Amino acid sequence: MTFGLATEDLAQLLAQNYRLIEERTLTSLANTTIQRLAVPQGQTLADARIFVRSLPSGGSADFNHFYRTNEELGAELITQPASTPCKGPHCANRALVGWSDDLFQLGTCSGDVTIGMIDTGLNEMHETFANVDLTVHRLTSEDTPPSRAYHGTAVAALLVGAPDSRSPGLLPKTRMVAVDAFHRAGSDERADVFTLVDGLSYLADQNVNVFNLSFAGPPNTVLEQAVVELVQTHNKILVASAGNAGPQSDPLYPAAYEPVIAVTAIDRRNSIYRRAVQGAHIDIAAPGVEIWTAASVKGARWRTGTSFAAPYVSAAAALLLSQSSALTPPEVRRILTDGATDLGAEGRDDVYGHGVVSFDRLCE
Repeated sequence: MTFGLATEDLAQLLAQNYRLIEERTLTSLANTTIQRLAVPQGQTLADARIFVRSLPSGGSADFNHFYRTNEELGAELITQPASTPCKGPHCANRALVGWSDDLFQLGTCSGDVTIGMIDTGLNEMHETFANVDLTVHRLTSEDTPPSRAYHGTAVAALLVGAPDSRSPGLLPKTRMVAVDAFHRAGSDERADVFTLVDGLSYLADQNVNVFNLSFAGPPNTVLEQAVVELVQTHNKILVASAGNAGPQSDPLYPAAYEPVIAVTAIDRRNSIYRRAVQGAHIDIAAPGVEIWTAASVKGARWRTGTSFAAPYVSAAAALLLSQSSALTPPEVRRILTDGATDLGAEGRDDVYGHGVVSFDRLCE
């Protein structure tokens, strides 16, 4: 796939039997287009990438990689009575980050900030989204089997779930825009770069301030270019889960891109999640083991994975922006990491980053 390929370069490819599968316009990303191409018969993908990158406008061309959510299924559905912050199964993890009733009661602490997420589909009819300002936009083709709703519902509920539901969110009064960029292929559930970049542009079009990205995959030059532009040109805050491939894994993306805030997961004993990716790119930790959040149909259940740590940091970033909308992405990162509670080796380390995100004094 290509990002911003010039008309004359595309014409040259078509003349050499490349085929244009799909093209989309990205109004918020360099006001350009992305193209998905099929290579000529007999040419390998690797050779095709080399050739397209040799064109004057093809330098960022790359494969249309797949990305997947970062979750380990937890316990079975547990029925709980409606809870209020903070009396319920969600409270233990909130205590780790200094979340308090005061933060919830200060309705102005979420200001006019809009949180966006790219994830699987979600169940908009779930009781946790009653009276929540939630917009859902599906990007994948109607011909593609839709993604299931359990992951996206759980992530969204952590952020904006209704306060009187079984899965209250951290910032229930905040506007959320959710993009469903995933589809099913057999037993696999995944999103490709072409759709992810389209989703990032869509969220920017919707004036989203903080992007929650609870998925991971390989490095990709097209995705990197989109991420860098969003942060450096449009001042968007991108928060991504580190991934669940294990401590010996290579870095996963988009978390490992420099402008992105990379989030790892801890349990209630402040121990690192056993499957969390580690490395020099890790910025901060948050609760991600046995997290109480919405189930896909109704009620709530426990979830585990770095996917569920990222929303804590996204919520903290939104609180900072609500207090000072002029903060830049590097400033938000610095405030969050400077205020983190140190764990592991003294100072920043490759396991916990700068430590556990803290909500203390973020909403004053």
